[in-house]
Amino acid sequence: MARATLDLKALLKLAARNLTRNKARSALSLAAIAIGVAGLILSGGFVNDLIFQLGEALIHSQSGHVQVARAGYFEVGSRSPAKYLITPEQAEQTQLAKLPHVAEVMRRLNFSALLSNGRSSYPVLGEGIEADREAKLGTYVLMLQGRALTQNDRFGAIVGAGVARAMNLQAGSQISLLSPTVDEAMNTVDVEVVGTFQSFSADYDDRVVKVLLPTAQELINTQGVNVLVALLDETRNTSAVAAAASARTKGMGLEVMRWESLNDFYWKAVALYDRQFGVLRLIVLVMVMFAVVGAMNVAVLERTGEFGTMRALGNTGADVIRLIVAEGALMGAIGASLGVLLGLLSAWIISKVGIPMPPPPNSNFEYTAHIRLDLAVCMSAFAIGFVATVLASIPPALRVSRLPIVEALRRMI
Repeated sequence: MARATLDLKALLKLAARNLTRNKARSALSLAAIAIGVAGLILSGGFVNDLIFQLGEALIHSQSGHVQVARAGYFEVGSRSPAKYLITPEQAEQTQLAKLPHVAEVMRRLNFSALLSNGRSSYPVLGEGIEADREAKLGTYVLMLQGRALTQNDRFGAIVGAGVARAMNLQAGSQISLLSPTVDEAMNTVDVEVVGTFQSFSADYDDRVVKVLLPTAQELINTQGVNVLVALLDETRNTSAVAAAASARTKGMGLEVMRWESLNDFYWKAVALYDRQFGVLRLIVLVMVMFAVVGAMNVAVLERTGEFGTMRALGNTGADVIRLIVAEGALMGAIGASLGVLLGLLSAWIISKVGIPMPPPPNSNFEYTAHIRLDLAVCMSAFAIGFVATVLASIPPALRVSRLPIVEALRRMI
């Protein structure tokens, strides 16, 4: 007797017909797969948005996209910034503003100082800034009181919210800054607080005072600066600009740092979110497998006699396995596709409404989260739903394929 065979077309046709034999059970299995895939898409998009907003908050409140400083400054220069100065000639030679995708370049001079309000003193970190250019970068900086610095505030200052609380400062307060100069003498400057600000980082706000760059240069007696900060048109161009800046400053004794490297907290947060999302993916994979295994087990048990008939007609146990796995693959493909559509629709609705979020650790800002999707999240969710269903169909397929033909036929209903 000639051996019966199942080609791919016949296999898929049989698989599709078998899925429609018990519509309620198939619908429940598809719903489990779709909900799992949609959940992965929503959670992945939520994590993507958290990471994106964290990065943008750090960039637009503190670091900018790319910074250039003297070699060694980023490692140890914060302890003695006066020893790591970029001269005006070197700053001009870098030509950072002429690089593609660079929207603005600003100079900063950092210094350590003792702030006095006439009654008590408080150690702070000072920043000499170019106010007009910094205003374009600091879109995530919130002025709590007063106003931001302008180029006309020659002897004005803005202070972090933590400094203002510690020293009882407000707009109009008079303060003195005492700092060592580059010659290790002591110098002081009197300034007026024109505003208090709040950035993304609570630690930053607890210790920073900002004055105009000429004021800071006068205070520590230098014409140099510590860093050149580049603001780009888009964050995704950071790698290209950093590489071009490194090539431009090669041999000048300068080093280039990207914003990710300047913000250690960012990488720790990303690692935490990645681990959490990895655990979630594993949980969804297991849940989908359990849901589909139950449905496949019942379906295979009901059709044991049919599989015995197939084998009696000449089909092998491998043909039975192929048929059951094809059913699982078809169910996985349909369920995962429905899950992607459900996830995309849900993501659009949730993003329209927004998710109010409390301040993350070490931050002052409440914010509104959205679902930020990309192709990788959708493909990963689809793959997990599909693979979980295929894997769930293998154990019952192996079990029924090994059942003796006589025993399988005896179970014919």
